[in-house]
Amino acid sequence: MSFYQICTRCIYDTTVSGIHFDNEGVCNYCRQIEKLEIEYGTGASKGIEEFNRIIGLIKQNGKRKKYDCIIGVSGGTDSSFLLLKAIEWGLKPLAVHYDNTWNSAIATENIRKVTSKLKIDLYTYVIDNKEADDIFKAFFIAGVPEFDASTDMAYAQVLRKAAAQYNVKYIFEGHSFKAEGISPQGNNYFDGKYIQDIHRKYGSLQMKTYPLMTFFQFLKWALIYRQKFIRPLWYIEYSKPTAQGILKKETGWIYYGGHHLENRATSFAHKIYHPQKFGMDNRNLSLAAEVRSGILDRESALKIYNTPIIAENELVDYVKKRLNLTDVQYDTIMKGNKRNFRDFKTYKKRFERLRPLFKVLAYASLVPMSFYLKYCFPLPEDNK
Repeated sequence: MSFYQICTRCIYDTTVSGIHFDNEGVCNYCRQIEKLEIEYGTGASKGIEEFNRIIGLIKQNGKRKKYDCIIGVSGGTDSSFLLLKAIEWGLKPLAVHYDNTWNSAIATENIRKVTSKLKIDLYTYVIDNKEADDIFKAFFIAGVPEFDASTDMAYAQVLRKAAAQYNVKYIFEGHSFKAEGISPQGNNYFDGKYIQDIHRKYGSLQMKTYPLMTFFQFLKWALIYRQKFIRPLWYIEYSKPTAQGILKKETGWIYYGGHHLENRATSFAHKIYHPQKFGMDNRNLSLAAEVRSGILDRESALKIYNTPIIAENELVDYVKKRLNLTDVQYDTIMKGNKRNFRDFKTYKKRFERLRPLFKVLAYASLVPMSFYLKYCFPLPEDNK
């Protein structure tokens, strides 16, 4: 019988990939957040002063430019709030959105409301919908957890390409490690080779409009274009409930029902695909973060976490229709083999071999720090 343990501080347990506990029973993910909070000075004078320095550099670099920063937007809380704050900081942002054609109506309207209210230009890249569906279907047939990994990869590439097109050096992303944590890597991996390999094996259409980021493009953005990838919410104090209240009051923004549920592909992955096929409950990410931040007490978080996820039949029907799956095909795949990124070609080992380089790039903000922490180290289970 395998040993079960739950963190004494958050709600992560031994089902979480790569988890281990110290002699106080606190998990390594809680300790990681503690270190990041100290390192970045989140919400303290250290973090605020450093971020003010970054703002100064952005303004100086963008003096004669129409835009001085790129902000990726999804219609969700964090990215919408960043647009609001960017105007307060006196910046000239360009909002950039990758449309995978699975957006909820609420997300689309939120983007319109916020950019219109703040008079911020919006750059949207829309993939061909049949091509998008073909990639989603390939991942579904492959039986890997990362059903919507193609969105995350494309989003990063579209941000980088937009920055290059408009000669902008700074890219903002609305991620907060305090509000969301840093998701465990084991069931949340993606890179360009991974997407290519799965699509080559299970896709049927050519990837003509999909903005794939290869390894060499990734290095090009960092080493040649020297694009700075900044996450402001790692430096400043941030509360998601407070941000939502401000957005509703000032822009008419509407809440969409949960973490990353502004997109139907992600909603399907989180509410149906992950829990039903893999036994994964992604609510632990935000709930654990809320416990660490003191927004929720541990008992309340566990009570929510132990409440069954309600599957939406309409969402299942939508996925079947979009992916052209019969009931039998859908059920067969859902009950079929469970695989992960180790079963396909990826850049993972290359990232690990180049860890010293990526450490330098991460501390120079030329690649995301979360990429370095998650992708450049072997998983504990891979060393067994």
